[in-house]
Amino acid sequence: MDHPTDDTRLPAQRGGTEPYGPCVLLKHGEVALKGRNRRAFVQRLEDNLRAALRGVGGSTWIRTPHSLTVLGGQVPVETLVARARTVIGFSSVEPALRVPSTMESIEANGLEVLRAACAGRAATGFAVRAKRRDKAFPLTSSQLERELGALLQPRVPGLRVDLTAPDVTLSVEIDRRETFLSAERHPGLSGLPVGSSGRALVLLSGGYDSPVAAHRAMRRGLACDFVHFSGAPYTNPASVYKAYALARELNRYQPPGALHVIALGKAQKQLAVAGAGRLQVVAQRRLMVRTASALAEATGAQALVTGDSLGQVASQTLANMVAVDQAATLPVLRPLVGWEKQEIIDQARVLGTAGISVLPDEDCCSLLAPPEVTTGARIGRLRAVERRLDLDELVEALLENVQVMRPGEEEDQAPSAATCAVPS
Repeated sequence: MDHPTDDTRLPAQRGGTEPYGPCVLLKHGEVALKGRNRRAFVQRLEDNLRAALRGVGGSTWIRTPHSLTVLGGQVPVETLVARARTVIGFSSVEPALRVPSTMESIEANGLEVLRAACAGRAATGFAVRAKRRDKAFPLTSSQLERELGALLQPRVPGLRVDLTAPDVTLSVEIDRRETFLSAERHPGLSGLPVGSSGRALVLLSGGYDSPVAAHRAMRRGLACDFVHFSGAPYTNPASVYKAYALARELNRYQPPGALHVIALGKAQKQLAVAGAGRLQVVAQRRLMVRTASALAEATGAQALVTGDSLGQVASQTLANMVAVDQAATLPVLRPLVGWEKQEIIDQARVLGTAGISVLPDEDCCSLLAPPEVTTGARIGRLRAVERRLDLDELVEALLENVQVMRPGEEEDQAPSAATCAVPS
């Protein structure tokens, strides 16, 4: 957004530390509805925003007056907008101009903002929408809308006032010492700030489902670590590379979580030798959640997250889900339980994980999988197979050899193009 260069229009703020000029307004979503504990949610939101700004290439500042956060600094507004749009908890992200709260300044700078918004567009109608937080301002919100619209309309050729379906809307938000002018609005990710609901461990495969489930969990305030079960030593490392890439993409939406990689191949073979047969896939899943539960408890996670969708494949029938849950010592959350496959794929494309998920790999779930998978696993039969193994010793051996990575932690957190889209 272009902004005035006349220093008499944008003087340094008296009594404040941030100069007038370009900034970004971040409107709060669900956080604004919180009661006495709202401050804790806001603090978490600010912390996550700071994490998203790491490596931005310049100094920044953050303030949170009322039910919005103001972001600025010695960084291009476009860069600040891109980073802010990856932070879960903001309902909208608006590049804005911060000016003194005088009618002269609002008029002069509002004209510049309006002209910049109309540049290169076939805009014919505009509207002014005002919000007066400072009740000492001499005009009410509706009076300001009418007066400012009348002042600006003749100064932009070809533009008329249109209150029904304007091509451009000039937003004016007035506080005591500062007014924010904006004419561009990007949807945010909404939801609860990551970390405000606790911590979870995501069972991350290389497919479409689990990354989307992880993102949905994040939007409900869960900070996520990841665990990937590979078929090593009987499969190549392609699935680990995919899991790393997926975790790195997901970590753009949160302070980076750890990726734990566990080689499951030998344990899968032990289940097969123990006579799992048609129960092999469900028995593997039970071993995964049993191991993930122990890992979660050791790392401070309070729940597991999977990408299961009811009835999507044979192993995800209700009976098999119940059988798997009985092996867990923590709650198993399934954010996608009611989603159709195409909905999940569409969401993965929006998130930017679909292109990774389609890459070829050797999935551990297909290793030693029987020609036919039971759709109604019986707990008694599963336990009979498991009694032929020392499960405690098996889980302990799996955890002793876990490999821990932190995708994205040491990298520039610059968003990819995909993160500019907002998941539904």
